[in-house]
This record gives sequence, structure tokens and C-alpha cells, in this order.
Amino acid sequence: MTTPSPHPSPADTSATRGTRVRGTRQAEALVSVLANLPGFHSAQDIHAELRRRGERVGLTTVYRHLQVLSEGPAVDAIRDENGETLYRRCATGSHHHHVTCRYCGRSVEVEGTAVERWAERVAAEAGFVDVDHTVEIFGRCPDCA
Repeated sequence: MTTPSPHPSPADTSATRGTRVRGTRQAEALVSVLANLPGFHSAQDIHAELRRRGERVGLTTVYRHLQVLSEGPAVDAIRDENGETLYRRCATGSHHHHVTCRYCGRSVEVEGTAVERWAERVAAEAGFVDVDHTVEIFGRCPDCA
């Protein structure tokens, strides 16, 4: 029996709802684009890059694959200040947060031990269990400051 990789292939990632991004040509092309794009990008940007590379893939398919991939550890998703969801290939398989520059889009992965403790405490005080959370931090990076 083989041990699963700590960083599963995004094209073989199962989502929590049971949906699966199969190893289709379109899924593989999407994974390739994500692996080569620096930083976070919108689904429209990713779709445009796929089209630029000659891939015939619909925007709806891109959204569907990104949604499934972002539910697992393979792809990070954040919402920008305008509420748009942005995606990138995840550099780590563990839970983490991001500090993102609102000017250039540079993003740094950070651990949020205090945030984790706070989220658990607040949820427990409200009687909630099996807690999940999303924290998005925006600022100005050193180069843009």
C-alpha cells in the first residue's frame, strides 16, 4: 500500500461534496496554468491564459474546476477587496492564511496561531463545533510602501 503524497495533484483532488476534477485535458491544462502563474488570479484571468495557450475550455468549466480544487489543499482561494475570488496553486498542504498586497497582488503565506485560537474560542462560546474559517489580510507590501 502506498502512502499518499502530502501535496496531491490538483487534477486528482476530491472535494468535500464528492465532486472530483477528473484528469481531463481541460483539467490538466488548468493545473498547468496555475502552476506557472505567479500570485493570485481571477477565473477570468486564468481562462484568458488558457485561451492564449490555445486551449478550448469554457469559462464555466474553469469556474467549476477552480471551485472543486479550492475546496482541497491544492489551490488557495481568497476574496479581494471587491469581493472577487482569486486563485493560485497552493505552496503548502497545511492550513494557513495570506497577507496580500492590495497594490501589486504579492501574497505571503503566514501561520495564524492566534487567529486559530480566537476562532475556536469564539465558536465554542457560541456552542459551535467542527469549526472552519477564512481570514484574508490586505495591506501594502514593502516594495509598494
